[in-house]
Amino acid sequence: MKINKKKFIYLISPNKITKNFYKDLKSVLKTNKVGIFQMRLKKYSLKQKISIGKKIKNICDKNKVFFLVNDDPWLSKKLDADGCHLGQNDMKIEEARNIIGNKIIGITCHNSIKLAKIAIKSNANYIAFGAFNSTKTKKTKYRTTTKILKEVNKITNIPIVAIGGINSKNYKNLLLNKANFLAISSYIWNNKKYKPEQAIEILR
Repeated sequence: MKINKKKFIYLISPNKITKNFYKDLKSVLKTNKVGIFQMRLKKYSLKQKISIGKKIKNICDKNKVFFLVNDDPWLSKKLDADGCHLGQNDMKIEEARNIIGNKIIGITCHNSIKLAKIAIKSNANYIAFGAFNSTKTKKTKYRTTTKILKEVNKITNIPIVAIGGINSKNYKNLLLNKANFLAISSYIWNNKKYKPEQAIEILR
């Protein structure tokens, strides 16, 4: 999994897929700032996820963006995605590896060096930490600080993803503290001031 420093955004899908979503996604990915896109749809049926996922994968492929599926290695395989993201309560990484093979698997580590070490030992392709800020996208049980980024950088070279309430006012501090990717959702999709393409252009 190669890191392109210019493509530091790990974009997570909005909770609701609207008619304008695909058009907005195309314009956002064309900015060449998104390295990874994660489809995270909690309230859709499997049939809907497959239909939506095929369209997203096509747009990601055209823009050379890694396409990942949240929580579901089987769906990731079905869509021929580039990999999947697993939470601590999801399938173990070894089981997921048996399903999707040598593709990207990322692991949520919350605010724990211990969980990070387990993920590293299990050959995760990236590890995600957060929440760094309060967020409306999902309920946050765990909060963390940039201190964890410094600690993790001492023990591994695998990519680190920062997540949680990241926006144009707080993103630079995470990059300065060596987060490789910034997981962003509501700042792009639910921005009251800017359209998605405008919102992402501010992040430089």
